[in-house]
Amino acid sequence: MSWVAAVLAVLAAAVPVTRERLTRFAAMTGLSVTETNAGQVVSHFTGSRRWRLAAVVAAVPLAGLTQDVFYLVVGWCAVDVLRGSRRPAGTSQVNDDAAAYRAAWLLALTGAVAASGFLLISQGPTPARYVHAAVLILVAAAVSYASRRSSVIPASEPADDAGRAEPAIGRWSARNRYLAGSAIVLSGAFLAPWQSPRSELPEYSLPATSSPEPAAITKFDGYKGPTCPWFDEIDDPCRWWSVNGQPFPQAAPYVVGRNGAPRRAPFTRSPDKNAVVYLDRLSRRMVHQDAAGVHPLTGRLADTAVPTPTFAGQSRYVALAKDDAQVTDTTTWTTVSIPGARKVHDLNLRGVVVTTASELLVLDHRGQKRISLPLARVQDSSDDTYHLRPDGRRLVAVHVYEGSVETYDSETGERLSRVRPAFRGGDDLDAGLGWSERGAFRVRGSPSDRVYNVDLATGKLWRGERP
Repeated sequence: MSWVAAVLAVLAAAVPVTRERLTRFAAMTGLSVTETNAGQVVSHFTGSRRWRLAAVVAAVPLAGLTQDVFYLVVGWCAVDVLRGSRRPAGTSQVNDDAAAYRAAWLLALTGAVAASGFLLISQGPTPARYVHAAVLILVAAAVSYASRRSSVIPASEPADDAGRAEPAIGRWSARNRYLAGSAIVLSGAFLAPWQSPRSELPEYSLPATSSPEPAAITKFDGYKGPTCPWFDEIDDPCRWWSVNGQPFPQAAPYVVGRNGAPRRAPFTRSPDKNAVVYLDRLSRRMVHQDAAGVHPLTGRLADTAVPTPTFAGQSRYVALAKDDAQVTDTTTWTTVSIPGARKVHDLNLRGVVVTTASELLVLDHRGQKRISLPLARVQDSSDDTYHLRPDGRRLVAVHVYEGSVETYDSETGERLSRVRPAFRGGDDLDAGLGWSERGAFRVRGSPSDRVYNVDLATGKLWRGERP
């Protein structure tokens, strides 16, 4: 594109001075062209044409190699700016008619400076913009210098035609100087190197937005989470939850947190493997899915408001916790809201155990508080677990960092015992697991992952049947 513009500019600059151009000059300056002063006028225009052609020819390689038409504008207009700067001081007498052109020049210069500054800040500096800015400064200095050397008040009326030609040429040069300077600074601010369109498609493209049909599953034996959170990944299997070895596309793979980083969306399987709770990819609702179908648990959620789901009560209940908690009975679909609950620890037919920012609460299924205990302020207290006995009469708190197990009366809040299980074989307390079918409280040891029964009154540990 720049080569085409360069050829056209050279052809235009090579056009000879025509009689019509001289006539227009005489009409605009009010000069009567006679045999005496015709040589001065023709010499001025032929000299400008000669120097313009040379400047345009010199600018052609720059414009072609950089694909920047700005260099052609500079080559075309530089002659009018530089010739005015080289005229002897006091001979380029300019009358008040140049005031309008000078005002236009100042307006163009102000706009060009503002536009250049804005583009440098918003789009960042580039070598081309540095060159444009340098040319703008040089042209502004040249026009200002030439304007100061020109007399604003015309001299006395010359007696002969030759003397009258010089002021007319000066007025014409001043007009052209301001117009040429305006063209250069404005093109320097707004013209940028031309870039040809890409002829080939990129080797890789973003994944398609379409996805497989929702998966209908009745038994959720195993599941795996997505492994590629960023959109430039193209491996389809890594962008979905996988259930029973097959894609599960209805579950949202990732959500974006407050810090802007992606994290896995919630996905929880029930202990009996008959149901899952996840964030729906399209509706952005938390939903429960089992063999009977899909049931929504919430309305549409923002990514930063997505809660953590937990199954409880032999997979009958689903708890959603964020800044508040919501417990849903999946047989009746009734819901109980628990304001301020950050985490639901246990839930059975006799009650609900939750923690807020500062206390442990035991509630009934209507959300009414039964007891309240202050949270132990110890390191890694987020790993502590709390368990309600199936009959609802005892509450056990497992403090992993301290290695202790505490038992409370769930009606009065009185602490009944506090023991430190004595592990052997290098194990330490890792987590509480709740009650077994035979009524013994179980804990897990680390690093062996062995499951132990613990006597809540003495702290004695055993495995298998009660000794």
